[in-house]
Amino acid sequence: MSARVILHEVGPRDGLQMEGQVVPLEKKEAWLRGLLESGLDIVQVGSFVHPEKVPQMADTDELFRRLSAGKTSPTVLSGLALNEKGLERGLACGVELFCMGASASETHSRKNTGMGTDEAAARIIAMAKAAAAAGKKAQVSVQSAFGCGFEGPIPEERVLKMVSAYLEAGVRSISLADTAGRAHPAQVERLFGEVFRLDPGIECACHFHNTYGLGMANIYAALRAGVGSVETSFAGLGGCPFTKVAAGNVATEDLVRALQQQGLRKEVDLDRLIAIARDVAAHFGRDMQGFVYKIQERV
Repeated sequence: MSARVILHEVGPRDGLQMEGQVVPLEKKEAWLRGLLESGLDIVQVGSFVHPEKVPQMADTDELFRRLSAGKTSPTVLSGLALNEKGLERGLACGVELFCMGASASETHSRKNTGMGTDEAAARIIAMAKAAAAAGKKAQVSVQSAFGCGFEGPIPEERVLKMVSAYLEAGVRSISLADTAGRAHPAQVERLFGEVFRLDPGIECACHFHNTYGLGMANIYAALRAGVGSVETSFAGLGGCPFTKVAAGNVATEDLVRALQQQGLRKEVDLDRLIAIARDVAAHFGRDMQGFVYKIQERV
């Protein structure tokens, strides 16, 4: 495990996109500024999707403009772009890292993007190159890499074929996402091991949903395999609206506490993250999937 696990907060996008109650712009901005001040490495502000499809993301452009203005925090602002229009919008409002992905599941890919896997992968490769040409960082992902709620098991060869296509295109920052939450630790360690055999110097990230309660165990399996970046969500919010069973992510504050118990990432402000999670729970008026924020005294 790396001494510095890169922490990528995706709650403002992956966490909120499933919520039917649209969060006011000012509330989102307050949560985001708290995340920036907590010392996380990357914060995903939102996604560039049509507001009719995902109303929660309608203010993404404005949030980027507000957070970019006079920005002094070293935290990288990331945004999800699914098509060329999204890339164009992101370039105009201050995205520093573009995240874009294609699903290894044909069914999920068509529900999510209206395209098959091969077409979607080719499209995001072109987008990643365009982002790089514009001086921006890009991370591509394989969604449903560990299984699909519609199709069940996904052949690992299909995942590795997509990773190989990314590498051949010169894109070396790659995430494997467990969109349906079907991964288990042995599978995670094995598949990431195969990915690193394709290119030992690849920059790998992981994204796990907690559908079956294995999210944290899968993160540690990925870290053992050599993954350096982890995507999590404040309070454990999250879920893809286009998968069969949408479940939350591992809570950011839960992962940070676990790492700090091992002497890692001690500089991250855990108390601030817990305060945000509690405010999120209060705002929505229900218990969240995270654990640490519910504990009054921590040892």
